[in-house]
Amino acid sequence: MAKDYYEILGVSREADAAEIKKAYRKLAMKYHPDRNPGDKEAEDKFKECSEAYEVLSDDEKRQMYDRYGEEGLKSSGYAGAGNINDIFSHFGDLFGGMGFGDLFGGGRKSGGPQQGENLRYDLEISFEEAVKGTQETIKVNRMEPCDKCNGTGEAEGAKRTKCSTCRGAGRVQMQQGFFTIQTTCPRCGGLGTMIDKPCTKCQGTGRMEQDREVLVKIPAGVDDGTRLRLRGEGEAGTMGGPSGDLYVYISVKPHKTIKRDGVNLFVEKHIHVAQAILGCEIEVPTLDGPEVVTINPGIQSGETVTVKGKGVPVLGSKTDKGDLIIIVTVDIPKKVNSEERKLLEAFAKSQGVDFKPEKSFFDKLKDKFSE
Repeated sequence: MAKDYYEILGVSREADAAEIKKAYRKLAMKYHPDRNPGDKEAEDKFKECSEAYEVLSDDEKRQMYDRYGEEGLKSSGYAGAGNINDIFSHFGDLFGGMGFGDLFGGGRKSGGPQQGENLRYDLEISFEEAVKGTQETIKVNRMEPCDKCNGTGEAEGAKRTKCSTCRGAGRVQMQQGFFTIQTTCPRCGGLGTMIDKPCTKCQGTGRMEQDREVLVKIPAGVDDGTRLRLRGEGEAGTMGGPSGDLYVYISVKPHKTIKRDGVNLFVEKHIHVAQAILGCEIEVPTLDGPEVVTINPGIQSGETVTVKGKGVPVLGSKTDKGDLIIIVTVDIPKKVNSEERKLLEAFAKSQGVDFKPEKSFFDKLKDKFSE
């Protein structure tokens, strides 16, 4: 069953960022695992409301969700809030930069493996590529495991000893009012251990900066501002931790003649007044080449003609597409020659059209007295 993120947080679809944040904070405090130890239902609720907040607090994700629903989000690369550690890392901003573990005295541990940072890449593609889909190979500069120490940060024969400041915990804590606040150990950087002989290539960090080529598969139907998530293509983790993710933000170049609104494409086409009266067949540009379209007699300027299924593919669907909509503008000649004028006058007469100006009230009154 599709998830209603607004219902999960108990807010309306018009709720602003402040309302969404307030609703989430209340639910997160209620269902936090440290307040409900061993309660699987509370943990599931916590994950559910965290996923809802992650989507609705991000303008791009929220727009994608409002337009295409949960399936549209999945097609753009979003796969949910992930595990509890992912949730802790994403939403510390709710409490002034402290994680949930900081507030409750538990949660994630800084010592040991840590996930790498997420990266962002801005990619510009053509209008056609956005509609039809494509793939691009991009070059990403990122931190990767050091090839000399295999990511351990240790030189050959090195030993690790427990950090004397945090006693191996990776974090130090202090009491502040009602809360016990934990922060990363300043001496060991959160690892909980110290190296007596660090790797000479990476200086003990276990990581080195590298340029890597990454293949980005762009699904058909993406729009300007779409964000794609490539799992594991971000910075390498530390101490054997998993890599972060790479977020690719799509920017779409405008087309010269075709405009887009959602899944529909729009083309403006000018026709002669005679074509509008008599009807005709015209050729219009599409992304698949020229298309011949029939214009029915009597069409008015500003009216539209719709070609079904010639629009943008619906994200997440293999068959559904929008439409191509032709906006017709009827052009009227500014000048006609004498022969053309006679023909038009004859036509006007046959239609019962009086193209001469009607006499004013005073002209009619003047004619009456002159009789």
